[in-house]
Amino acid sequence: MVQPSRMPTIVSVPNISEGRRLDVVEGLADRLRSTPGVRLLDYSSDATHNRSVFTLAGEAGPLAAATIALFERTLEAVDLRQHQGAHPRLGAVDVVPFVPFEGVTMQDCVALATEIAATVADRFGLPVYLYEEASARAWRKSLEDIRRGGFEGLSRKMAQPGWAPDFGPATPHPSGGASVIGARPPLIAYNINLQTDRLDVARKVAAAVRHSSGGLRYVKAMGIALEERGIVQVSMNLTNYEQTPLHQVFDLVQHEAGRYGVSVLESEIVGLVPSAALLAAAQHHLRLDRFEARQILEQALRES
Repeated sequence: MVQPSRMPTIVSVPNISEGRRLDVVEGLADRLRSTPGVRLLDYSSDATHNRSVFTLAGEAGPLAAATIALFERTLEAVDLRQHQGAHPRLGAVDVVPFVPFEGVTMQDCVALATEIAATVADRFGLPVYLYEEASARAWRKSLEDIRRGGFEGLSRKMAQPGWAPDFGPATPHPSGGASVIGARPPLIAYNINLQTDRLDVARKVAAAVRHSSGGLRYVKAMGIALEERGIVQVSMNLTNYEQTPLHQVFDLVQHEAGRYGVSVLESEIVGLVPSAALLAAAQHHLRLDRFEARQILEQALRES
């Protein structure tokens, strides 16, 4: 049987600094859905973070059109001078990564990120930084380094040597701040909620887990309070789930929290996740012997 050819596919995961006005979020989702050639795979909002995450897939041209439309609508609706939330942010459209999925290379995603960065900077008068694989400067590859200081400290940062944007004006957009656009491998946004309201515990656990302070490689973490629920959260990004798997992260957070007499309440994945990451966690915790992906019913049906 001849298999049908597959279209080159890039995945994009734009993060927007709005997670409380759901009418605004739905309007953005509708605009993305209406872009020919783009599939809106998932979107979710968090009021505490005051942030929404969209997951799109398509070829480079349609994704570029959808991304530019997203910038236009978001800059009309979001004013960071009125924005508050637990998540660090630099811009109304805070970060837009492009991830190679099928039939494309990382360099294809770098080219797309660079093209879109130049376009939105010119069209909207918006400073744009390139990050991860799209950045040619070693000290400006990491998202947290670029975003450090946030929207409120952006004017001071941009005036420092080495921190002029890659595209656009050397001063922040009055309401939209600046945006970060780049290309990277798949990332898992993973949060673990603790059964306590002690923010100091969440921060100590995050410090023990994240790589920058001596924890696990490929883990970025911070502790935040979920005040409306009376609990705290270790909020994480896992940048290489193959080298540092989900179950290793969960086990370490559980161990570190236990040192303070605190238990794990639950964990959550924000957006989409590669099935291999969940399969690895299942194999580890269920101690499955010689288990393979082809034993999953849905996988066997797809392959047949």
